[in-house]
Amino acid sequence: MDSSGNYVIGVDYGTDSVRSILVDASNGKEIASAVYYYPRWKAQQFCDASINQFRQHPLDYVEGLEETIKRCLLQAGPAVAANVKAISVDTTGSTPVAVDRSGTPLSLLPGFENNPNAMFVLWKDHTAVDEAAQINEHATRYETNYLKFIGGIYSSEWFWAKLLRILRVDEDVRKNCYSWVEHCDWITFLLTGGTEVHDLKRSVCASGHKALWAREWGGLPPDSFFTELDPLLQGFTKRLSIDAYASDKPAGNLSAEWAGRLGLSTEVIIGVGAFDAHMGAVGGQIEPYYLSKVMGTSTCDMLVAPENEVGDKLINGICGQVPGSIIPGMLGMEAGQSAFGDAYAWFRNMLAWPLKNILTHSSLLDAEMSSKIIDETIDRIIPELSRQAELLPPDEDGELAVDWFNGRRTPDANQTVTGAITGLNLGSDAPRVFRSIVEATCFGAKAIVDRFNEQGVPVKGLIGMGGVAKKSPFIMQMMADVMNMPIRIHRSEQTCALGAAMFAATASGIYSRVEDAMHAMGQGFDAEYHPDATKAEAYAKRYERYKKLGDFVSHS
Repeated sequence: MDSSGNYVIGVDYGTDSVRSILVDASNGKEIASAVYYYPRWKAQQFCDASINQFRQHPLDYVEGLEETIKRCLLQAGPAVAANVKAISVDTTGSTPVAVDRSGTPLSLLPGFENNPNAMFVLWKDHTAVDEAAQINEHATRYETNYLKFIGGIYSSEWFWAKLLRILRVDEDVRKNCYSWVEHCDWITFLLTGGTEVHDLKRSVCASGHKALWAREWGGLPPDSFFTELDPLLQGFTKRLSIDAYASDKPAGNLSAEWAGRLGLSTEVIIGVGAFDAHMGAVGGQIEPYYLSKVMGTSTCDMLVAPENEVGDKLINGICGQVPGSIIPGMLGMEAGQSAFGDAYAWFRNMLAWPLKNILTHSSLLDAEMSSKIIDETIDRIIPELSRQAELLPPDEDGELAVDWFNGRRTPDANQTVTGAITGLNLGSDAPRVFRSIVEATCFGAKAIVDRFNEQGVPVKGLIGMGGVAKKSPFIMQMMADVMNMPIRIHRSEQTCALGAAMFAATASGIYSRVEDAMHAMGQGFDAEYHPDATKAEAYAKRYERYKKLGDFVSHS
């Protein structure tokens, strides 16, 4: 199909917002974009950080989907809107939800509107730590190693652990939960007008990396594996698809209802969904053996390699290696850190506590002026900390941190471990502590690269994407120094949404292969950071101390 005069929409669901971009399929040029911040999530409704409970209401997703696409179409004008050929969606994950037989999330049904257990269980929700531990122990009893393609360790961030937790703690949800659906699969089901959950097309990305789906055992592990873990799981495998689809395939056409809501044609193709980092890696023009790092609140590190070159190598302690999960025909491997930008935000919020809790009650300022000062100051905390921390040289004996503020995703998932800061003294100020946290996140990233290299899949280079990569030269230079290798920063501000647009262009037949869409629509790179040899040597010594501190923290 000729790509000229064709347009596609990429929809990217992040932790805090959903963003849509309307793209010229011939060259990847962004014609229009829109962002919608989830209002219920912004108010932290249905969340309790003290117990690591993070839930999102589907109305935040649905309202954001409609508003952002309509705003894009309004910006682009009717001539462009008439030539939109496809929409593809990426989401955070594993972010599943309980649904009835029609595929409707229970929180959209009467009686469940305010029940957090009937909502999407966000990727960062760690309430299922015990369930994950039980899955890991249970798996050792079987001759078939059902965990071997997900790094050997099942995580509380993932599909089955979250389902079991919800079924155990909420009888009402348990009685009404017919199936369990990932966010990326539900949005495509919604757009295509699905009314029967058995017809839902589940993505190989979500199924393979988080739900134990594998070609080797013909889909999911047998029902007996789950019922012997807990009888509450009986029958769920029969209500999940045997098949899993790569994201270059269509899930269906835009339904009449959603065509009417958006002002588009029912001829618009809806592509199979995937997780944000996987589509982001494509939007960021991933190359074989290059680790593509999507850096936001957490990180997801993606690597692709030809299946015949990896062979039967299994990388222990990562988030899975799944054929076709990133690029069809390639083995997709995922790793990442549970807290990256979240670690910086935690420290910023610590420093902002007096502003929020004392300045708001100031007798010297009116409420409006107080609010403006607070907002301005909070916005400037991390940029100013970065500026001053950058002036400090690496100090072998200085403050040292471990980056597990939200547990450890990889290597070797463990959501019970916690962050730490040591080496504090009366001279420890905010820039020094902040620098130690940045170092820790970079050291955590290096531990992932080391794991790939040690187990026979070489990391030949780094590609940086996402908000932190674009906004913080300080952090990216430190990343290059700690890794002792260059890191290229992708030009696009929206690599995940752009990747979704590339998949939309492929699913609709504008391009026959994802690689062709990536070549035509890719925006290239606009920065590259090279390691400073002197600093790299200093950080190598600091990294050894980081590993020892991590061992101490994880065993204490």
